[in-house]
Amino acid sequence: MAHLKRHMMPKTWKISRKAKKYVVAPSPGPHAKMDCIPLLVIVRDILRYAETGDEAKRIIKQGAVSVDGVVRRNHKYPAGFMDVIEVKPTKEHFRIMTGSKGLFVEKIGAAEAGRKLCIIRKKFTIKGGVGCISLHDGRVIRLGKAKSEYRPGETVEIEIPGQKITGHFRIEKGANAMITSGKNIGIRGKVKEVRDRRFMTEKSVVVLDADGKEIETLKDYIMVTAAKTGHAKK
Repeated sequence: MAHLKRHMMPKTWKISRKAKKYVVAPSPGPHAKMDCIPLLVIVRDILRYAETGDEAKRIIKQGAVSVDGVVRRNHKYPAGFMDVIEVKPTKEHFRIMTGSKGLFVEKIGAAEAGRKLCIIRKKFTIKGGVGCISLHDGRVIRLGKAKSEYRPGETVEIEIPGQKITGHFRIEKGANAMITSGKNIGIRGKVKEVRDRRFMTEKSVVVLDADGKEIETLKDYIMVTAAKTGHAKK
């Protein structure tokens, strides 16, 4: 589908819902349609590097914009949570974050733009006994045949555009974390307690200390952003 009706688009797309009937729809990609922002909307409406859709398309087709270090010339490319956007002519870098109002674009420095945090979604083995992990942004990383310590729900830090793992953060007491879904989305804090489920009918829960306020959320909604004090990343 080439277009999306404006009244059905996510509220985080910073464009008028009444100015026109349609807006560009994101292409199929690593993020779900309602959990991403097309590059054209980012360039024209959020970063305001263009005034019209045609101008934004030209900028993108000229290779001026990259996502996670890879030039993307498709103006419908879906950029999502934790993706790094680079605008090459201005040498500016941005990261897509999430908060109470949904996805938003945050400016970051060049040094930070070379790394990305990803949530491990699945862990599996392919032919030859090679272990793999799939991440929340759709990428799959091969770990080799050695037994790995990675588990679904944990966070890895990777280099971009390469995929070398430079950090591994577990959901444990004392770790810094943020909530990525649910009514408390975007809240950051320190893990105070982890209550893993005892029965199949239960769900694992994490309690965060957010500036002295205790917030309880599902373990599936947690992304660890830094290891607990005294634990160096691997």
